Amino acid sequence: MTDAPETAAAFAEIPVTTLADAVGRDQVMDIGIRPLWSPVPRVAGPAFTVRCPPGDNLMLHAAVHRAEPGAVIVVESGDLDHALAGGNVCAVAQRRGVAAFVADGVIRDLAEVRDLGFPVFARGVIPIPGSKKAVEPLNAPVRCAGVTVNAGDMVVADEEGVVVVPAARAGDALTAARAKLAEEAGETLDDWEKAHRTRIDEILHARGFEG
Repeated sequence: MTDAPETAAAFAEIPVTTLADAVGRDQVMDIGIRPLWSPVPRVAGPAFTVRCPPGDNLMLHAAVHRAEPGAVIVVESGDLDHALAGGNVCAVAQRRGVAAFVADGVIRDLAEVRDLGFPVFARGVIPIPGSKKAVEPLNAPVRCAGVTVNAGDMVVADEEGVVVVPAARAGDALTAARAKLAEEAGETLDDWEKAHRTRIDEILHARGFEG
């Protein structure tokens, strides 16, 4: 990506459903990662990656002060017993320009986070905080909700889910998604229904269905 802010703004205009069609299932996080409040805006930004061992949140807290404005902080954790962050951490992240948290884990202080309007995509909430002991590298490759994420990959999230576009594929994915949106914009529901019925009937016939 040559210009991350412009690229992020372009991806923010693409629905996650359209983008998922362009990049495939392997780049879509599992259904356990959901927005923790609604209606959440679509967010897009380059990944700032963090790894937090179960029970510990030190490196997420460190990342908040190191991520560039516009970044989406992506956390590998998997721990459902200890919160990775709370209201104050989200408030500071928001003040520093972080676009969102995408965390394979849980947070706390949901009411505060919702009132802030700070987008958090995670597995849920729990009131128990984690400790701050484990040092891990920042911006190393992580595995979050079934998807490998590298620093600088484009992360796009909305109420439909979270898609990760590898940096090397960003241009092609954006072009393909825009082309699909343009095609859909020029198609009426009648056009879609006719094409859909034809396609379904062809598939049924090819598989021996008569009726």
